[in-house]
Amino acid sequence: MNVLHDVPFEHAPGAMSRHAKDGDWWRGAVIYQIYPRSFQDSNGDGIGDLKGITQRLPYIASLGVDAIWISPFFKSPMLDFGYDVSDYKDVDPMFGTLADFDAMITEAHRLGLKVIIDQVISHSSDQHPWFMESRQNRTNTRADWYVWADPKPDGSPPNNWLSIFGGSAWQWDTSRCQYYLHNFLASQPDLNFHNPDVQDALLDTVRFWLERGVDGFRLDTINFYVHSAGLEDNPPLKQEHRNASIAPAVNPYNYQDHLYDKNQPENLQFLKRFRALLDEYPGTTAVGEVGDAQRGLDIVARYTSGNDKVHMCYSFDFLSQEPLTPKRVREVIEAFEQKAPDGWSCWSFSNHDVVRHASRWADQVHDREAFLKMTTTLLLSLRGSVCLYQGEELGLTEAVLDFKDLQDPYGIQFWPTFKGRDGCRTPMVWSETQVNAGFSGVKPWLPVPPEHLHLAVSAQDRPGSLLTHYRKALAFRARHPVFAKGDITFRNAGPDVLLFERSMAAHTIIVAINMTGHPVEISLDLEAYATMEDAEADGVMENNLLKLPPYGCWFGSRGVAQ
Repeated sequence: MNVLHDVPFEHAPGAMSRHAKDGDWWRGAVIYQIYPRSFQDSNGDGIGDLKGITQRLPYIASLGVDAIWISPFFKSPMLDFGYDVSDYKDVDPMFGTLADFDAMITEAHRLGLKVIIDQVISHSSDQHPWFMESRQNRTNTRADWYVWADPKPDGSPPNNWLSIFGGSAWQWDTSRCQYYLHNFLASQPDLNFHNPDVQDALLDTVRFWLERGVDGFRLDTINFYVHSAGLEDNPPLKQEHRNASIAPAVNPYNYQDHLYDKNQPENLQFLKRFRALLDEYPGTTAVGEVGDAQRGLDIVARYTSGNDKVHMCYSFDFLSQEPLTPKRVREVIEAFEQKAPDGWSCWSFSNHDVVRHASRWADQVHDREAFLKMTTTLLLSLRGSVCLYQGEELGLTEAVLDFKDLQDPYGIQFWPTFKGRDGCRTPMVWSETQVNAGFSGVKPWLPVPPEHLHLAVSAQDRPGSLLTHYRKALAFRARHPVFAKGDITFRNAGPDVLLFERSMAAHTIIVAINMTGHPVEISLDLEAYATMEDAEADGVMENNLLKLPPYGCWFGSRGVAQ
């Protein structure tokens, strides 16, 4: 049963018309992440699919974003919901067919949207033919395509490396009487990037999708590709240095300093090979996910510098529980600018792996909607590219699910202290009146939280809503190229206000954001700046006195855009 109910909205021209001839389009682009299981069910099985995405592309185009990023849709046993790939060159029947993918990418391009797909190559499923052959014995043609090691003399694992999903990162295999490495689930064996044949095979899968017209890749766990061939034990991490940005606090993974199981310098050579392949297809791009709690920005700097590796990366600096304050934002951005002056970052506040920021930061806020409008303005004003996660434009909060409804093995493993990732993966809410919010006509794979219904697209297609604010903020960003590619310089404005300039050629925009729930007045000599009326901001400048309401902002312009 098809339960799609179109909601009214003005069609906004996509970004392709602005960037069609710009091979550098990714620099400053705004990317909308789609978690396909939860976006739109088109065939009545309770699970989202590619045809559902295609049918909802006009909505995404109406936001004014530049591209979509689609989480994995490849063939998979779905033990980690698509991040365990058993065939890199085909669509899982759950999501449709290659023909459905081709139709989707054609429609996205017609609407002016670039298409980025997830590429999960640090590990595969244990059902992938490569691994099934590799585990047969120690002499087959793919015997060393995965990371195999003999046990210690006492039969214990080769070293102390831990899995992010809990326990040892080594799994015993009775066919080879060896352990294999898995940084995630035991059903996700790590590929051996020290083997050039493995690199060649993986790059061949990348070329397959480039030939189908994709515009880029999001590279899952990019810093996990290469392990230390010496298999040295990781040293312990001092308690004061532990943080829970990569793994939940209850996970012993946080007890180690991960010097040897990831972040290896040999990874740079593979990334150069990856970039060389992308450069054969002008206008394509890659954004890498860097998962490291201690040295994330340093890794991003190395991976994006020199114009010969990945185009951009994101770390978890703004995806953690750490409060969002002017001091925190300035520290993170300035640290990146200092570490990677020729690199590029992609900033996000929410994604499919973390608690939604509408809950993470705003649960204790008196006016949640005003706070979220402020964070939107902030995110879209920073230097770097931007990822938006489906539903954040509606202000969706983290869903609180019963244990019986959990699907995520991570949450099931660490329940109840850590409830997993299902809370940010519940279905998109399209209509407040339709069954299952218009996502599906049957019971969805995850329940639709009742508290999300009043936030549905149909309910927010009105002036003053958070959804409308996103559209206006995205249109404002698109009108002023300085936001996409200009430099950034911070100025002091006290503990409550984030004040910075975005500059490119002869044009400078100054941005003032009150990040608190109380009004703020600050004295600033900004006579050279004219208030930008098209920003529709609520701050007021009078005689060098800037007045900002709670969570308010002000934009001033100086010079002329080129």
